[in-house]
Amino acid sequence: MTLSVIVITKNEEASIARTLRSVGFADEIVVVDSGSGDRTADLAREHGAKVSVTADWPGFGPQKNRALDLATGDWVLSLDADEWLTEASEAEIRGAIASANHDVAAYRLPRRSSFCGRFMRHSGWWPDYVVRLFRRDRGRFSADLVHERLILDGTVATLTEPIMHETFVDLEDLVEKMNRYSTASAAQLQRDGRSSGLGEAIARALWAFFRTYVLRAGFLDGREGFMLAFATAEGTYYRYAKLMWLRRR
Repeated sequence: MTLSVIVITKNEEASIARTLRSVGFADEIVVVDSGSGDRTADLAREHGAKVSVTADWPGFGPQKNRALDLATGDWVLSLDADEWLTEASEAEIRGAIASANHDVAAYRLPRRSSFCGRFMRHSGWWPDYVVRLFRRDRGRFSADLVHERLILDGTVATLTEPIMHETFVDLEDLVEKMNRYSTASAAQLQRDGRSSGLGEAIARALWAFFRTYVLRAGFLDGREGFMLAFATAEGTYYRYAKLMWLRRR
């Protein structure tokens, strides 16, 4: 059984080398880059990846399907450019591929994410299972602009070793990603026929903070837990406020 790793990128020179070094055991690495203005594509090539550069950005789901179409392995591992594997997760993935029952179409893995330098153990961020390892001929990404999901033919089993994830490096990174993701999320909601108003945007933001900080015990993550809950609320507010303006236009 062979393994392809697929990664989509844009301006990821600060993290792409770490990601690709961690999957050097794979039979093939495919990187689809959406016109980076830095050395992302060159670094990917230096690490042995097959790189395709696209001129447009169709959304996360369609872009990942482009990478999937270029993959040739029996199994595919999809990683983001700010994620990487440990030696323990490499060993577990190797074993899972070698011993997988035919009914198993994919595996879900826990993801351990950091927020401004701290790995979170609460706030809804752990264990944060994500389906990332799957048989190439039995999985396809949805066409969603953001929060894409894998559509699978078969059952999903669970692994125990985590994918490591550096979500936000600092507050500047947080603000930039929040703006980008809230815009994409608002566009997806509009495409789905959803609507919003100012009252709903405020109510959803307040609920997002309460759910993250209280119900999901974000307070146990210290000051970063509070910052994360606040950022979650802010991102939620902007998502629905932007949807409100999109609908008005």
